[in-house]
Amino acid sequence: MAKKIFISYDYDNDKHYKNLLKAWDANGTFDFNFDDHSADISINSTDAAAIKRAISAKINNATYFLCIVGEKTHSSGWVKWEINKAVELNKKIVAVKTKSTNTTPNELTGVGAKWAMSFTEDGIVSAVNSA
Repeated sequence: MAKKIFISYDYDNDKHYKNLLKAWDANGTFDFNFDDHSADISINSTDAAAIKRAISAKINNATYFLCIVGEKTHSSGWVKWEINKAVELNKKIVAVKTKSTNTTPNELTGVGAKWAMSFTEDGIVSAVNSA
């Protein structure tokens, strides 16, 4: 059964990593199966309150919150807000860095996040399964 996962990422810089997750899910040879609950760009609004309501609903409908930590993720106000919302909604939090030298957003510290040790299928599946 697919796991309900909201994927948080820096849209401007790390969308290709989210697309890689979707490709793994679509490829039957990978043991990666998830029901994508992330917002992507389907929220057609410039009203921050409306966007937050829509994202909150998507996070709430997910069981897991997966944060892709890219080079600039730590400075993304939206990712920080999404992490805080996931904590508020008591989601199982998983994080993975695209490079080990990327800065961890402060919001991921002390919230019980499970970390994938590398951006690989095995690493991410293992972290989600242990969350």
